[in-house]
Amino acid sequence: MWDSESESTNYNGVLTLNHAVQTDRFEQRGRSWYVATHIPSDFLVQIGGFSFHLHKSPLLSKSGKMNRIIQESKEIDSKKVILDDLPGGAESFELAAKFCYGIAIDLTSTVIAGLRCAAEYLEMTEEFEEGNLIFKTEAFLNYVVMSSWKDSILVLKSCEKLSPWAENLQIVRRCSESVALKACAGHNRVRWKQTGKQDSSPSRSRVLPDWWCEDISILNIDHFVRVITAIKVKGMRYELIGSAIMHYATKSLPGMIKEGSTGSVEEGASSSNSATATGGDWNCRLHMIIAVNKGDHSSSPQGRCQRMIIESLISIIPSQNDSVSCSFLLRLLRLATMVDVAPALITELEKRVGMQLEQATLADLLIPSYNRSETMYDVDLFQRVLEHFLIQEKMEISSPRRQPMIDKNKGTRGGNDSSAKMKVARLVDGYLTEVSKDKNLSLPKFQVLVEALPESARSCDDGIYRAIDSYLKAHPMLQEHDRRRLCKVMDIQKLSLDACRHAAQNERLPLRVVVQVIFSEQIKLSNTIANTVYKASGEPNYQPIIPNRKTLLEETPQSFQDGWATAKKDITTLKFDVETVKTKYLELQHDIESLQRQYDKITKLKHRSAWSSGWKKLSKITKITTIEDTGIGSQGQAKTTLHKVHDLCCYNTLKGLKHAPNIVSVKEHSLHNLIVKSPSILHKWS
Repeated sequence: MWDSESESTNYNGVLTLNHAVQTDRFEQRGRSWYVATHIPSDFLVQIGGFSFHLHKSPLLSKSGKMNRIIQESKEIDSKKVILDDLPGGAESFELAAKFCYGIAIDLTSTVIAGLRCAAEYLEMTEEFEEGNLIFKTEAFLNYVVMSSWKDSILVLKSCEKLSPWAENLQIVRRCSESVALKACAGHNRVRWKQTGKQDSSPSRSRVLPDWWCEDISILNIDHFVRVITAIKVKGMRYELIGSAIMHYATKSLPGMIKEGSTGSVEEGASSSNSATATGGDWNCRLHMIIAVNKGDHSSSPQGRCQRMIIESLISIIPSQNDSVSCSFLLRLLRLATMVDVAPALITELEKRVGMQLEQATLADLLIPSYNRSETMYDVDLFQRVLEHFLIQEKMEISSPRRQPMIDKNKGTRGGNDSSAKMKVARLVDGYLTEVSKDKNLSLPKFQVLVEALPESARSCDDGIYRAIDSYLKAHPMLQEHDRRRLCKVMDIQKLSLDACRHAAQNERLPLRVVVQVIFSEQIKLSNTIANTVYKASGEPNYQPIIPNRKTLLEETPQSFQDGWATAKKDITTLKFDVETVKTKYLELQHDIESLQRQYDKITKLKHRSAWSSGWKKLSKITKITTIEDTGIGSQGQAKTTLHKVHDLCCYNTLKGLKHAPNIVSVKEHSLHNLIVKSPSILHKWS
């Protein structure tokens, strides 16, 4: 189809040409190429360490650049030229030189881009000969490559080393448009091979809508962005674009893959919002970063490459919610923080995470602090994400006409606004429990996170109580007034029964908070009893007592608080007395063991001599009598001491109860039970 007076072309794209210098092949000897002909070469071309021993006449007939070079070489009497800047290198020049000699060359998708750029560099235009190399390569690109899916991708891949020639010749643009057009058209309408036949295999008829994501993931980031941009323009569904972005990230960024996963796109990522992250701890495999610190990695070639990839991916993520999963965004945010991505892009990523924070998992939210901060986790980053979530919620509340985001699997966004807030509240409580274990976390930062969400977001404050208790445990030197200030953020009325029981016995909590918990439980019990009675009597005007947490402590009777404090001191005294009794008991036990050893020693003397048996019997009787008298005296003294301690404990306990008469009746007779059981315990020790 490419006929002229001096050349012919077969159907499969093999070009032939007849010329004065007859040859049918090139011969390679090491890193040098020679023309297989009896005519000696008169021109040497060197490209990237390879040498081509050629003739001037074939080159003059096809290349404008070689015409100028040879003309200049005649003036300076030189037969050698260096073309290290030729696009495509020695491989492309070899094909171009064979074309000049009329040797058949096989055009494929892997060499066509380099050969087209080399032809442009050598100026092999129609001005020198009709059907020159530029014309041939352009025809192959337009009629063969652009009609094939795989060839378009392979040509685009080969253009990575041909910049800026491939860009200037519009090869990248044309291949990107071809790939985008075929991806949007569907796999059934795509020509897969150079033969132009459509693939009708049964396996292709059952592929998913994101069948094209794997193929384009082999491209470098620049060409991938070009393809995704072209696909967006042609109207591809945003969730499929997000699926392609997530798949590309998992293959180009090692830290995006969860441990134990297969390395593929997250389960169900091909459908809208089906890539929602699931729970479970995972260890981010950042093997390229662990060996070096953040500053060194961000300035290394590998760090700069990863920074470019992350910045490019952030810029092409579709603006719609749920186009990519929140788990993916958080992992991308983690890597962006590590490699010093531009602050504006990190802010954009934080906003995206905040818009769908209810889909996050605790493991993804625990982002380590890479900016040499004192805290283990980046608490400031999490606070900014939480603020973006609250801003988004306020915008949705202030715009009632705004339609909620549709989720194909879950209906509207999180069901409703309140359920989204509750999910986020659970995430915040879990996050607070984890970061509270950090001894370097300051109280103001912790308190700001606790108070970030409104009170309506939580129906139960058990999570806040657990986080506060964990913080107090990790910071035992916290001042009393700081403890009270921290506990004020917790609503006692929202604690469950188990949490109240734990709080009533928690020594890390301030005494006023413990009293508040006990009084709250008393009010709840009174409300329950009164509610039952009034329901049975049919009284319609009953109003239960529901104290506010700010006024609960002020309404607590002062006598109750004083009595509880006195009883607590008496309990401490009683514990000290019990420990004293234990010590006395151990001393008596030691004396008894000593007497037992002496008795065993006397018994052994019985078998030493038959002559002294009578004396031994008499001695044994004497010793046993002495031991018994001593044992009875010691045990009697011990019993007398235990009875005195018992009487003293009971007296002190009853004295404490005198000052706190309401304790037994209010809190399940706990102290009374201790006093009642103490005589039996002391009797057991005696």
